[in-house]
Amino acid sequence: MKRGNFFCEGKTCRGSDGQGAGIGPKKLKEACGVCGGFSRGEDLPYLTCFALYALQHRGQESAGIAVGGAGEEKIWLKRGMGLVSEVFPSTDLLRERRGSVTVGHVRYSYGGEGWRPENAQPLLLKYRHGEIAIAHNGLLLNGPQLREELEERGAIFQTGSDSELLAHLVARQGSPDLEEALSEVVPRLAGAFAFVLTDGKKVIGLRDRHGFRPLSLAALGREGYFLASETCAFDTIRAQFLRDVEPGEMVVLDQNGLRSRRIMPAEQPSLCIFEFIYLARPDSNIHGVNVHLARRELGRTLAREHPAAADIVTGVPDSSIAAASGYAEEAGLPYEMALVKNRYIGRTFIRPSQKLREEGVDLKLNAVQKIVEGKRVVIVDDSIVRGTTSRKLVRMVRRAGAREVHLRISSPPIIASCFYGINTPSQEELIAYGRTPAAVAEMVGADSIGFLSHAGMISSVGLSGETLCQACFTARYPVPVPGARAWDVRSS
Repeated sequence: MKRGNFFCEGKTCRGSDGQGAGIGPKKLKEACGVCGGFSRGEDLPYLTCFALYALQHRGQESAGIAVGGAGEEKIWLKRGMGLVSEVFPSTDLLRERRGSVTVGHVRYSYGGEGWRPENAQPLLLKYRHGEIAIAHNGLLLNGPQLREELEERGAIFQTGSDSELLAHLVARQGSPDLEEALSEVVPRLAGAFAFVLTDGKKVIGLRDRHGFRPLSLAALGREGYFLASETCAFDTIRAQFLRDVEPGEMVVLDQNGLRSRRIMPAEQPSLCIFEFIYLARPDSNIHGVNVHLARRELGRTLAREHPAAADIVTGVPDSSIAAASGYAEEAGLPYEMALVKNRYIGRTFIRPSQKLREEGVDLKLNAVQKIVEGKRVVIVDDSIVRGTTSRKLVRMVRRAGAREVHLRISSPPIIASCFYGINTPSQEELIAYGRTPAAVAEMVGADSIGFLSHAGMISSVGLSGETLCQACFTARYPVPVPGARAWDVRSS
């Protein structure tokens, strides 16, 4: 069946990029990381690879780099499934490239069509006016409608990606000037997107009119500029942060320098607040706010709102460490590394037997018995989605000898699905939907649970709540999702 802009088969939903919107993970997952730039320096392709390493947390299923400009007759592309280190096991290949423009991408797929190699990005497409390499982060709400419209006019799609959809729109617009073509077709796109693309001569960055997905701009050396989903990429390549790309803005980087034009009227800013809670790297700054400091403040506020009679505080590696340390500081309790993460588990690690899974054995995390034994333990986590991970954590810490286990969550209860590019389960599968905190605590086996309040979350991040998308916590969507059921969308 079709639910709004999502094609649903049973409980499996695919978004407009072919990624599942109904089979969600234990944690919310970002869909992609994008980057790219212009520079006359000889090391731009090499530096773009390093930028992708910095953005690796935003996608671990595939990676790719497109190179064009000086020294490249055509756009050169290398992409593949796996981590950046797997797709580019040696940087020698990139050092041989002498291009002046690049586009890079790391992807997190939701399964289903998302695992197809042809959906790895950047996508390179040829049309009558040349070539385009496109990288995308986000989800187009009207993607299926636009795709159907183009197919009725004879378009043939090779992938389920919104990047290919944009390329078809550009090709059919007719203008040989890429900037003009984009200025005509991009306003037709609804939803969340940050595009970085190149025609081999210039690099263009685009952000949706609400600014759901982050995109920042930096100076690279004396004659170059660079775009990336997060500022941590700039630190890695020694680029100097300039500013965030504005919602509805098109930024152009080429031999004439930097120029900008607004191609869509900016509407209510709606940056995804989960960037601060979980998605972004701690050393990134988003809209002037340092992610690590915001998470630490989330923990401090959580301690004031939900104190616990406990002996120690621990965080779930890695995204909850900052919040846990803030909680411990505010509560006056010792912070202990009671949970240890195995950092050498691959993406296709051998799963334990059904019996071991039922016993809560997890190859990625282990509780330190000597630390938790006989203690009242506060576990700070950034969020609860289905409750599967929380249930395992509580069971693991109890098995290690903890006397009491208290869960503290540095965000409000997640009660609604995301339709803007973040992988979430259907609403019925969210453990907090329609349940009290006490009921959630009972389901995961914790002695108590405490969720951060909405007001506490906003005050901790330090930005106006009116500029942040909080739909997963409130079910109030900045951009209505056409056709979604009433419990999915209650527009603000």
